[in-house]
Amino acid sequence: MSETLFDDAGAEAAKVQEPLAVRMRPRDLDEVAGQRHLLGEGSPLRRLVEDDAPMSVFLWGPPGTGKTTLASVVSRVTRRRFVELSAVNAGVKDVRTVVDEARRRLGMHGTRTLLFVDEVHRFNKTQQDALLPAVENRWVSFIGATTENPFFSVVSPLLSRSLLLSLESLEDDDVRLLLQRALTEERGLDGGYVLSEEAVEHVVRLAGGDGRRSLTYLEAAALVAGPAGDEPRTITAEDVERAVDRHAVRYDRSGDQHYDVISAFIKSMRGSDPDAALHYLARMIEAGEDPRFIARRLVVHASEDVGMADPTALQTAVAAAQSVELIGLPEARINLAQAVIHISLAPKSNAVITAIDEAMGDVRSGRAGAVPAHLRDSHYKGAADLGHGKGYRFAHDYPGGVAPQQHAPEGLTGREYYRPTGHGAERRFSEVLARIKGVLRGD
Repeated sequence: MSETLFDDAGAEAAKVQEPLAVRMRPRDLDEVAGQRHLLGEGSPLRRLVEDDAPMSVFLWGPPGTGKTTLASVVSRVTRRRFVELSAVNAGVKDVRTVVDEARRRLGMHGTRTLLFVDEVHRFNKTQQDALLPAVENRWVSFIGATTENPFFSVVSPLLSRSLLLSLESLEDDDVRLLLQRALTEERGLDGGYVLSEEAVEHVVRLAGGDGRRSLTYLEAAALVAGPAGDEPRTITAEDVERAVDRHAVRYDRSGDQHYDVISAFIKSMRGSDPDAALHYLARMIEAGEDPRFIARRLVVHASEDVGMADPTALQTAVAAAQSVELIGLPEARINLAQAVIHISLAPKSNAVITAIDEAMGDVRSGRAGAVPAHLRDSHYKGAADLGHGKGYRFAHDYPGGVAPQQHAPEGLTGREYYRPTGHGAERRFSEVLARIKGVLRGD
């Protein structure tokens, strides 16, 4: 458990030893990088702070997006005593000790307490229930931080009494702003260092939207570069590489490398080469590519180049995309890799994309035709007089659930869009489709 009183003047002496990421924590809401959707004028969080109201808030987002920072800033601005617990090693006894002390201070001195619980999803039901009286009676203001979906990991009574705020990974420009502040401000590196343009981009890529990570890498790179002198020392990309043991991947997310690598990635999966596909996946992840972009390409590819030859490929790709949203990197790299391997090894067929593109081509060229009368809606008054539904054969009344009748509009009765290949499961679908067409034609 850690405790901070922001009106304690003696705290300044300890700051020299603090990590750069801690020293550079914002002192007010306007210094917070990113999270504009939470910090704009009239936003719920800003209103809570400005109105100095008791609060119970859950901050949900990826690591390094500022959850601890926001809690610290809220405590500083509202002049609340800040107490931090980590759900990794705290228990019910620790929670009750904090709450009892908060009640005592509130009653005797009017001192308000903000209790911040990091990784609150790790608390079990009993531990979370121990927070309820303090939240309900406003003995503390409570902020819980979680990287996991609170609807799955937080008990309903506590969640229903709290405001849920979702944090997003920092944009590249937000990370660059953090780096610039850390380089120039007195509490940071105080102008003793500058970052080369290539070093900035390397740190930004490595950070992957994690502000804390970017400052940690900057601090390590400054140590590698050596002490500052009379003139600012330049931190190069090579210094960053040596500091974090990560090679600077040459990859511009808005330039040719982006399109070349994603093209090679897709073509490697299409070519059934999982090793090459995994290489390009790793290259994109290491370069800081948005994992959601990668996941979207996997979902598309699962239908475009595998399709019905292995229908489970789409399920795997969608599951990987959901994993990216639920847990994020670095863990989601495993789910992405599984989907890449599945798709690479799956039998290939482009029959699905060919089918829908040919169908859309016919519609665009005017080959739409009238819907056959027996298939038209017959539920409204007067439909029967128009012949709608007359002669319709209910499929479930026929053997195999297929009735001999025409479904396509006139002029398109012989048109075939879906043409299964003989690859994988599609071989079986080819046989099934042939039997169905025979019944439909009345053969």
